[in-house]
Amino acid sequence: MFKDNTGKRAAVTDTLIGQGTAAEGKIECDAGLRIEGEYRGKILCKGDVVIGECGIARADIEARDVTVAGKVYGDIQTSGRLTVTSSGELHGNVSAKSLIMQDGAVLNGQCHMEKASALRPAGARGASDDPSSASASAGEEQTETKAKQAG
Repeated sequence: MFKDNTGKRAAVTDTLIGQGTAAEGKIECDAGLRIEGEYRGKILCKGDVVIGECGIARADIEARDVTVAGKVYGDIQTSGRLTVTSSGELHGNVSAKSLIMQDGAVLNGQCHMEKASALRPAGARGASDDPSSASASAGEEQTETKAKQAG
C-alpha cells in the first residue's frame, strides 16, 4: 500500500524564505535553501541554494549547486553547478565547476572555473594567475637561453 522510500531522497527544499519575508544574518544549513523573499548576509549551505524569480539575495553564497532565477548581489562559490535562468541576474564573482547561462540571463562579474578538486574562493588569485609573474618567468628563461648560447 505504501512505497518504501528509504534511501531515496527527492530534491527538496528544507528551508524557505518566502515571498514578502525579509531576513538578515548568516545562514548555515545542511540541506536545501530556497529564497523567494529578500535576504541579506552570508549563506553557507552543504545542499543546493535556489534564488526564486521573486527572490533577492544580497549575500555571498557557498553551496553545492546554485540556481539563480531572481537577483543576487554578491559572490557565489559552488562545488558543483551554477545555473542562471533567463530571469536571473548575478552581480558578483563566480567560482564553479560548471556554469549554465540561459538566454537572457545576466552575469556582471568575473567567472573562475576549475575542476572540482581545485576550486578556490571567488576572487582568490594564485601566483600562476598573475600575468606579471608569467612574463617574469618567460624573461628569466630567455636570459638563461642566451647565456647558454653565448657560453
